Amino acid sequence: MAVEDWIGLKCHPSAQPGAVRAVGARARRLAAELQMTFRLDGDLARIRLPSPVAPRIGMELWRRTCFEAFVAAAGESAYHEFNFAPSCEWAAYAYRNYRDRSSISNATSQPYITIRSAPGSFELDAVVRLDFLRLTHPHAFLRVGLSAVIETTDGISYWALRHWGERPDFHDPRGFALLLEPPAPE
Repeated sequence: MAVEDWIGLKCHPSAQPGAVRAVGARARRLAAELQMTFRLDGDLARIRLPSPVAPRIGMELWRRTCFEAFVAAAGESAYHEFNFAPSCEWAAYAYRNYRDRSSISNATSQPYITIRSAPGSFELDAVVRLDFLRLTHPHAFLRVGLSAVIETTDGISYWALRHWGERPDFHDPRGFALLLEPPAPE
């Protein structure tokens, strides 16, 4: 299944969207890739977007504006987290279970990131190679959580497909709400 239409992400009730009008995402799955686009609409002069740099691993990207994807094979508690910053920095993490980090993925899992900006909107495309995550991922149903942390001059807001609880928690597996089917055999 490919999600060609935009899915609106919801702002966590504990935060005010401020300068952000909307955050959306779409995902498309190919044989060994997960392609995602994140779109941010708002007053870009008040949204803190880091300047682009050469793609590289970044640390603690979730502390400022970044887009995130959580990927798990259906029926498994293990998952991967990807952070994609507007600067083209990225991070990848592997977890055995809820917030139980097993390792930090290395440069072989580097996503391909491109960015576009227009008046009032910003888009980030990210492509993740599924065959570098786990051998089962290219052939399994995937549960995907799409989310964003948006820093503005007014503060930080947290956006996701679904929120659970009083505090934002993108790691909650109930938020991995997008189910993507495996590609049809060729």
